[in-house]
Amino acid sequence: MDLAYMAELPQKEFAERRKQLLTKMRTNSALLLFSEIEKRRNNDCTFPFRQDSYFWYLTGFNEPNAALLFVKTEQSEKAILFLRPRDPLLETWNGRRLGVERAPQTLEVNEAYSIDEFAIHLPKITENLTALYHVPALHLWGDKLLSESAVNFTEILDWRPIISEMRLIKSPNEIRLMQQAGQISALAHIKAMQETRPHRFEYEIEGEILHEFNRHGARFASYNSIVAGGDNACILHYTENDQPLKDGDLVLVDAGCEFAMYAGDITRTFPVNGKFSQAQREIYSLVLKAQKRAIELLVPGSSIKQVNDEVIRIKVQGLVELGILQGDVDELIEQKAYRQFYMHGLGHWLGLDVHDVGEYGEERSRTLAVGMVITVEPGLYISEEAEVPEQYKGIGVRIEDNLLMTEYGNKILTAAVPKEIEEIENLMGKSREFLKM
Repeated sequence: MDLAYMAELPQKEFAERRKQLLTKMRTNSALLLFSEIEKRRNNDCTFPFRQDSYFWYLTGFNEPNAALLFVKTEQSEKAILFLRPRDPLLETWNGRRLGVERAPQTLEVNEAYSIDEFAIHLPKITENLTALYHVPALHLWGDKLLSESAVNFTEILDWRPIISEMRLIKSPNEIRLMQQAGQISALAHIKAMQETRPHRFEYEIEGEILHEFNRHGARFASYNSIVAGGDNACILHYTENDQPLKDGDLVLVDAGCEFAMYAGDITRTFPVNGKFSQAQREIYSLVLKAQKRAIELLVPGSSIKQVNDEVIRIKVQGLVELGILQGDVDELIEQKAYRQFYMHGLGHWLGLDVHDVGEYGEERSRTLAVGMVITVEPGLYISEEAEVPEQYKGIGVRIEDNLLMTEYGNKILTAAVPKEIEEIENLMGKSREFLKM
């Protein structure tokens, strides 16, 4: 499916971001960001290139070995790009380059120079400036270029707090792309449910998910997909995906696509054979109850911490009723007895990175605001070794959706994929009937 018409932000949006950043800089300062570089996979082969998210946010430029320099004085404000020059021979082998000559007009920057001449131009451009916004050790290749440039500043400042806060509130164009990332991710999870059956390998389901991403215009996943059958679901970041799926087990699928650089992030848990057992239903229903309540409460003016406190109470009450925890609910919460079964947070920022940037406040107490996008992902993980009633051992459940904070409350960007037990069983049952035809 060709979605190129909607997979790009207008260049004026990047220009507006640069303008906004310049207003936040001190007078008589420079700010320097470096792009990502190609990463070696093995011998002379590289991983597919993925631009640094901060660099992309301010340029929309998807080439390696580049630097973006902002200069602010009382007389002027400039955005200057250093990039690879055109090279017909190398471009024949490794792909086209924008080149220095075309960069100013194409990317709407003030000036452009060859990255090979960085050490020559930087001292001249930044002469008499006092402060440099720079993050050491973020890109070591860039640190080396900077050290070779023989520049001196009286003060080094961190630009991350400024740009991270800008990235935290999504523009209407960003929201459009994130809606598409959520929709494509949802379609892939539906496909995973339809294609799952006993004795298929976890990586086969991963392959179905990646194919569905590609089919709808998202070439890459936004993170390494988790397809965890049975007790593997109790490993939070399980990515081996190399085990056969067993009849009678649940499978936890945590996967999201990257569409136009923006991340989707969905988790669903469903039965390998298409039918929940009684014990699986009980744990799943408890997690779903907690997630539904969280979605009701996660609105502008609330906080992730505030809502997570409510989620914890729902879970502890439910675990006591099931006999998995014993004791007084308030005391168990005080003792954090739930941590053996729920050891992660309720959600995180989402955007260009799946774990996106921006301050959370102490214990994620920051007040949510219109334009933020977050995940909501309660879970329960009861390992085979847990001292619980036998029927609950080896059950891991997480249910995750993506929420956009709006002036009316929230909008679920990933609602297209089922999560009610009856909906999941009906979807999986119909796919099995189709296979028998």
